[in-house]
Amino acid sequence: MPKKKKVKKVKKIKIKKIKSKVKTELKVSEKKTTTPGADEKPEIKKIKKQATEKRIYNLKDYVVYPKHGVGKITAVEKANIGEIDIHFYKIFVEKEKLTLTVPINQQSKLRPISSINQINKCISILKTKPKIKRTMWSRRAQEYDQKINSGKIYELAEVVKDLNKNTDIIADQSYSERQLFEKAYERLKSEFEAVFNTTPEDVKKKMDKALGRVEVLEDAV
Repeated sequence: MPKKKKVKKVKKIKIKKIKSKVKTELKVSEKKTTTPGADEKPEIKKIKKQATEKRIYNLKDYVVYPKHGVGKITAVEKANIGEIDIHFYKIFVEKEKLTLTVPINQQSKLRPISSINQINKCISILKTKPKIKRTMWSRRAQEYDQKINSGKIYELAEVVKDLNKNTDIIADQSYSERQLFEKAYERLKSEFEAVFNTTPEDVKKKMDKALGRVEVLEDAV
C-alpha cells in the first residue's frame, strides 16, 4: 500500500508542474501577440507630391536661365504626370522669342536677376584691360562659351571685356570671335535692361562707354 501512495503523489506533482508550465507558455505567447507591430506590418503610403525648393518666383519676375539668358515669368501652371502634380513656370525669353517650361522642383537652374551693386561691379569689370591669352583659339572659344552659358554675370562680363576690340569694324575680329562677343554682349545687355528698367539704347551707351568703344567716343565729340 505505501508504494502505491508514493506513485500517486509523484504523478500529481508531475501533472501540476506540466499545467503550470503550459500556463506560463500561454502567457508568454499572449504577450508576444499583443505587442504592437509584432505581426502586423505598418502600411506604407506613397506621398505623391512634387519636391520643392525654397526659392519661389512670382508672375512678371525676371529670372536668368543659364543657356538662354534673361526671361520673364508669364505663368505658373500645374499638370498631372504619372499621378504626380507638377508645378512649373512658363518663362518667355524676349531675345530668342522662346518660351521655356521649367518645373518648380528644378529651379536650381534659375537665378534671380542681379542687384544694382552686382551690375555696378560688372561695369567696373568692363572698364579693365582684356586678358591676353596665348592658347589656341579653339580652346579659348570653348572656355568663353562655357562662361557665357554658366549663368554667372561676372564671367559674362569678363567674356565681353576680353573679346572687346574697342570698335565695330568687322575686319578687326574673326567671325567666331564676333559671334561669341555678340552673344555675351546681348546676354549682359538684356540683364542690364531688366535691372535698370530702361531702354536698350541707354543700356548700350552705358556699356559701350565702359568698354571704350569707338562709336561712343565719336558721338561724344
